Amino acid sequence: MPYTAKHRFADMGPRKIRPFANLVRGRNVNEALELLQFYPNRGAKLLAAVIKSAYSNADFLEHPDPDDLVVLECRVDGAPMYKRIQPRARGTAFRILRRMSHITVTLADEQEMQDLVANDLKAGGRQQNLARLALGWLKRHAV
Repeated sequence: MPYTAKHRFADMGPRKIRPFANLVRGRNVNEALELLQFYPNRGAKLLAAVIKSAYSNADFLEHPDPDDLVVLECRVDGAPMYKRIQPRARGTAFRILRRMSHITVTLADEQEMQDLVANDLKAGGRQQNLARLALGWLKRHAV
């Protein structure tokens, strides 16, 4: 069973967080947290907090070895925007768009990924997407 954590309505634009999501996707949890630890960016700290939350979910649900978990899915989506107006000269106005994002992290170990591929590859929706991600990871890390 994959372990998921979400941070909805994070007060930062998705474009600033996505590079860090691409950096940690497919890596071991400890390696991902170690990578993000040394970045001064706020986006890295937000993403690290969500990864720690997913790790804690796995630990709470008594996963046998939480240190073997891999970041299977790390998705940063856009959220609703605050729309404001900045008054300018001669009665005109500029729009200010205050962007927010939804951060989703899913962790799984190798055995769970094999189960996902075996069972959910022909399912629909989110389970099929996770199964495709797991299949890609398994192909890259085949021994």
